[in-house]
Amino acid sequence: MADGGPERLLVERARAGDRRAFDLLVLKYQHRLVKLIGRYVRDHAEVLDVAQDSFIKAYRALPNFRAESAFYTWLYRIAINTAKNHLASQSRRVAESAVDVEDAEQFAGDSALREMATPERLLMRDEVQQAVMDAFDELPEELRTAITLREIDGMSYEDIATAMECPIGTVRSRIFRAREAINRRLEPLMG
Repeated sequence: MADGGPERLLVERARAGDRRAFDLLVLKYQHRLVKLIGRYVRDHAEVLDVAQDSFIKAYRALPNFRAESAFYTWLYRIAINTAKNHLASQSRRVAESAVDVEDAEQFAGDSALREMATPERLLMRDEVQQAVMDAFDELPEELRTAITLREIDGMSYEDIATAMECPIGTVRSRIFRAREAINRRLEPLMG
C-alpha cells in the first residue's frame, strides 16, 4: 500500500469489517472529497449526496481494494465516477468552472500583483484570474483533470496516473499541454 502507518491499519481494519475504522477514514477524507465533487456538481446539497454515495460505494467495494495505490487515490476514482454518473443521470454537463477564483492564483504567478493593492493591480489580477478560468474551462476534460490533480490537489504524477488509469508519460504530457494552453491565454496580459 502506498500509504503506511495508521492509515494502512485503518484500511485493514475496515476491510475486516470494522465500521469504526471506516468512519475514521470518512472523517479524514470527507472534506477533500466534498471539495473534489464540488468541482463537478454545483448544488451543495447534491455535492453532499454524491459524497455520501461515494463513501457507500467505497465501503461496499472495500473487500476489492487491493492496496496497490494509496487509499485516497482509490477513493478519488470512486468519487469522480460517482459524480460523473450523477451528472449523466441528471442530464447535466460538468460544472463550467472546475476551479474557483482563489485556486486560479496557483496557476498564475501573480505574487507581484498582491504586493500592492492599487486599483490597476486589482483590475489586472481580476483579468488574469478570468483568463486562467477561461483557459481552464476550454481545456479538454483529460487535461483539466490532470492539471487539477497536480496543481490543486497536489497529487504526485504516479498517483495521478493511477487515478486516471493511464501511463505516467501521458500524465506528464497532459499537464504540460494544460500549462501551455493557460500560458498562451496569459501572454497578452503579462506582456
